[in-house]
Amino acid sequence: MTETAPVLEAEPAAAATLFGDRVDVARSFTNELARRGEELGLIGPLELPRLWTRHILNSAVLAPLLEARGRVADVGSGAGLPGLVLAIARPDVHLTLIEPMERRVDWLTSEAERLGLDNVTVVRARAEDVADDIVVDQVTARAVSALSKLIPLTVPLVRSGGQLILMKGARVDEEIEKARKVILRKRLADVEVLELGVGVVEETTRVFRATVD
Repeated sequence: MTETAPVLEAEPAAAATLFGDRVDVARSFTNELARRGEELGLIGPLELPRLWTRHILNSAVLAPLLEARGRVADVGSGAGLPGLVLAIARPDVHLTLIEPMERRVDWLTSEAERLGLDNVTVVRARAEDVADDIVVDQVTARAVSALSKLIPLTVPLVRSGGQLILMKGARVDEEIEKARKVILRKRLADVEVLELGVGVVEETTRVFRATVD
């Protein structure tokens, strides 16, 4: 019996809502990620039927949280989720994509150039190695590590009064509880969990947001 190859998910109507006049760029990125993502080790072989819903739109709902004309660092950008997606949705914001793996850096660089994203800088490094060189208004991250480890990596990149906007799963409250000491030690304020995309996308996105003192 021959297995049917996974087919790219049809573009949901919410894509036009979230990307507006940038939806063509988002579509081009999604198609290229679908075409080359598995080959480059960026996405798993079973992700195509949910690529829009679980990855592209899941990242795009963060866009309204970004400061107008702000500077944002995306830690562990990987396939460009959420970094490239946010750069597409918010051309007024400058995104610095921090990624240590050469193959992924090459992908991020080539896609930023192919899509004409002049608001993107790609840096091959680990977050802890560029803390003295990069200072931004906000930091994003998706599927990098638990909050207890991620907070110490991301706080040094953010200016005083800036924000962490970290994408998390259903167990975010449990992660916060385990990271209580780190949150206090790093003097984070206004700690909250946001559920984004309610009524807009099929799968909502949970975000840990906090202000850096």
